[in-house]
Amino acid sequence: MAASTEEDFEFNTQDYYSLLNVRKEATLDELKASYRRLCMLYHPDKHRDPELKRQAEQLFNQVHQAYEVLSDAHSRAIYDIFGKKGLEVEGWEVVERKRTPAEIREEYERLQREKEERRLQQRTNPKGTISVGVDATDLFDRYDDDFEEMPGGGFPHIEINRMHISQSIEAPLTNTDTAMLSGSLSTHNGSGGGNINVTVRRVTSAKGWGEVEFGLDFCCGLQFSPRGLRPSCSLMTARHLDQNTMGYLQWRWGPNSAMTTSLVRDTKSSHFTLALQLGVPHSYLMMSYQYKFQDEDQTKVKGSVKTGWFGTVVEYGAERKISRHSVLSATVSIGVPQGVTLKIKLSRASQTYLFPVHLTDQLLPSAVFYATVGPLLAYVAVHRLIIIPYTKAQKEQELELQRKSSATDIAKKKQEAETAVLLMQESVRRIIEAEESKMGLIILNGWYGKFVSDTSQKQEKAKVIDVTVPLQCLVKDSKLILTEASKAGLPGFYDPCVGEEKSLKLLYQFRGVMHQVISADTEPLRIPKQFNKHGIKTDVSFD
Repeated sequence: MAASTEEDFEFNTQDYYSLLNVRKEATLDELKASYRRLCMLYHPDKHRDPELKRQAEQLFNQVHQAYEVLSDAHSRAIYDIFGKKGLEVEGWEVVERKRTPAEIREEYERLQREKEERRLQQRTNPKGTISVGVDATDLFDRYDDDFEEMPGGGFPHIEINRMHISQSIEAPLTNTDTAMLSGSLSTHNGSGGGNINVTVRRVTSAKGWGEVEFGLDFCCGLQFSPRGLRPSCSLMTARHLDQNTMGYLQWRWGPNSAMTTSLVRDTKSSHFTLALQLGVPHSYLMMSYQYKFQDEDQTKVKGSVKTGWFGTVVEYGAERKISRHSVLSATVSIGVPQGVTLKIKLSRASQTYLFPVHLTDQLLPSAVFYATVGPLLAYVAVHRLIIIPYTKAQKEQELELQRKSSATDIAKKKQEAETAVLLMQESVRRIIEAEESKMGLIILNGWYGKFVSDTSQKQEKAKVIDVTVPLQCLVKDSKLILTEASKAGLPGFYDPCVGEEKSLKLLYQFRGVMHQVISADTEPLRIPKQFNKHGIKTDVSFD
C-alpha cells in the first residue's frame, strides 16, 4: 500500500504545466516564453558558488525536460492522457509520431494488453451473493385472537424462510474471449434447488459483444435428495447504440424460457432502463430510473415500475457509499398481490449481501411508512455514531501512511524549493525595484498550505510555507497570473500537507493600495483584478 501511495504522490507532483506555470491549452509561443524566463533564472552559468551552481543545474534540467515534452506534439499528447508514467511505457519508439490522441490511446492500451497477456490465466474475478429472506408479516398481518391461544403469542413471530447463495469466477481465454463458471443454491420453505452454468463471452467489436450459456438446473427435497436434472441454454448479444446507450437481446431456454430485450442508458447523472420480457411463466414490462448525485458518497435515488402476468410492482429506494469498498442500499417494494417488502443490500468489494424483509401481504400504509422511515432513521444514527468516526479515523491513518511513505519525496521537494528561492533572490530584487518605480505589483506576504482558523498560530504555520519570493518572481508587467493547476508544482513551492486541502493566501500592494487574496489550490488566479467595460470584476479571487 505504501508503495502505491508513493507512486501516486510522485505522479501528482510531476506536473509539467504547473512547473512552467502555463495553462494546459498553452501555445508553443507561450511555452517558449515561460521556458526562456525560467532558463534565465536557473541557468548554471549565472551562479559562481559551486553548491548553488549544482542545484541550479538540477532545476534547469527539470525545466528543460518539461519543455521538451510539452513542445513536442506527440509526447505532449501522451503526457496529457497518461501523465509522466505514460512516457515511460516501452514501445513508443515504434509508434508513428503523426497519430492523433485517440490513436495514441489505442496504442497505449495495446502495449498494456501485451504486458498483461502473461497474467491472463491467473485472473478469476470472483463474485458472490448471499441472500437471506426474512418473513416479518406477523408485524402487520397478525390475528390477535389466534395468538392469544398460543404460548408467547403476544410477541410477533419473525423467521427466515429462504436463503440463496451464488458464486462465479472468470477465466480469460484470449483478449476477446472469456469463460465464466457460476453456480447457485437456494432454499425456500423447506425445499431447495440450484444450478450450474458455463458461459463463454466474446467481444465482437468495440461496440458490442455476445455470449452463450449452458446450464443444469436441479431440485432437492428436505434432505437434498436429487429429483432430477434439467438442462438450460441462454444466448445474449449486446451492442452500443451510442456513447451512453446499450441494447441487449437475450433468449433463454429451460425451466423459465423467455425472450428479453432491454435498453440501458447510463450517463454521469442518471441511469435509465427499459426492458420487455415474453416468456413462460412470466412476461413483463419494466422501466426504472436512477438519479446520481455528484457528491463524495456517490448517493443515488431510484424508482421503478414493473407490470406483468404476476401483477404490478412499484419500487423506490436510495444507495450510498459508506466506505471505500462498501455500498449500502435500501429499497421499498410495493406490489399487488405481493404486498410490501423492504430490501437491504450491502455490497462489499465483489461480494453482495441481500436481506429482503417481507412485511405484509397487503397494501398497508403503516407498513409502507415504517419501511420508508425506519431504514432512514437507522442509517442516520449509524452514520453519525459509527460510520463518520470510522471513516475519519481511516482517513487520518491513510494520511499518516501517505506522509511516511512520501517523506523522502517531500524532503527532496522542500530542498528543491528552498534552492529555487535562493536562486530567485537576485531576480526578485530587480523585479521589486522595477515595480516600485512605477507603483506596480509588490507581493508583501504569500502563504501556501492548510489554514486552520480554530487552532493555535503554531499549529497553523506548521502546515503552511512562505511563498512570497516565488510569487514575486512570477510577477511580470505588474501582473501575477497562475494557471488552473496545483500550486505545489510551481517553482519555489512544495506540498507542506500531503493529501489535505490547500489554499494560497497573499497580501499585495498595487498602486499604493493593499489587498488580500485567498485562492483554492487548483483555482486560477490573476492579480491585480481585472474589470470589464461594465465595471464588473472578472477575476475568480476576492479581496
